[in-house]
Amino acid sequence: MISRSGEKELGSYIGRLLRENFGKGPGTVYATIAKPYITIYIKDFLTPVESRLLNRDQDTYVQKIRDMLMETLTVDIMAYISEHFGMKLKKFYYDWNLSTQSGMFIGIGEENTLNDTGYSYTDQDSVHSEISKVSIEAERSPEKVSSFLINPRTLLIIRDKILVSIEKELISLNFQETLIIAKRNLEKRLLLKHKPAFENYLNAKIENAFVAWDFELDQSSTIFILKPNNLRQ
Repeated sequence: MISRSGEKELGSYIGRLLRENFGKGPGTVYATIAKPYITIYIKDFLTPVESRLLNRDQDTYVQKIRDMLMETLTVDIMAYISEHFGMKLKKFYYDWNLSTQSGMFIGIGEENTLNDTGYSYTDQDSVHSEISKVSIEAERSPEKVSSFLINPRTLLIIRDKILVSIEKELISLNFQETLIIAKRNLEKRLLLKHKPAFENYLNAKIENAFVAWDFELDQSSTIFILKPNNLRQ
């Protein structure tokens, strides 16, 4: 088990890495290591240049710049986690919410079996049903839904086999970047639409939501940042 000091160490590393590559670091970084999962929640992260671009409605341009930088940073982060925590990550995802100046990194270790044991929670089946409704509106019903309450404030939901034929065709034509941006915007609108239902099942307010995809595996990862109603703030 990784100690809390280890999680703080990882958070500090991510903060330094972003500062060195973007010219400005995040306000806070919250890292959680619960093998085989790692989540890194980033708050108050927006550079002055990005802020000016957003004021000119250049959201897509900002997303593209970040995606290009993250191609290199992902390799560095995975190597750091392997060296310092002995975790070999088979998958690493990331997503940004520019409107809330926040971001999320998600790592899944090689030992992962997508088993709910130890991460289950009340009304889990209802949450799975609701996320399937989101999928149906955006793409298609997933063949499988798994979810993991990593801690009281972090819920990871994984959907398998959700891509439709037109999306697969765009991927084959190397339009992955455009497709990701489009899917981010669409699914986040739908998650907002279904937010009251999710909050009811989870007995928590949803502070933030992030979505990422692995087109090769035809898999999607969604993270909810929660504020449990029965937990002191």
